[in-house]
Amino acid sequence: MKTALVTCRTGMGSSMMLKIKVEQVVKENGFDLKVLHDELSAVRTFKGDLLITMADLAAELEDQGKYIIGINNLMDKEEIKEKLEKFFEEVE
Repeated sequence: MKTALVTCRTGMGSSMMLKIKVEQVVKENGFDLKVLHDELSAVRTFKGDLLITMADLAAELEDQGKYIIGINNLMDKEEIKEKLEKFFEEVE
């Protein structure tokens, strides 16, 4: 099982909504993924496989040494699904 951290600057509004959508996509598609949620500062100590955030923040996280998914529309489950499929294809 892979582990993902959904994050934004404060770990409240947008990332919580994104976490809910990611969990829905994971369940609907049977992805083997545990989804965690926290504020941006938690990225430094995160030991998992994947960071999921909004697209505008993704570039700031590139130096973290983890696979990063930047989501443009946090309500778009199809975008989330496509990017998770790509992640699993590339890491398997």
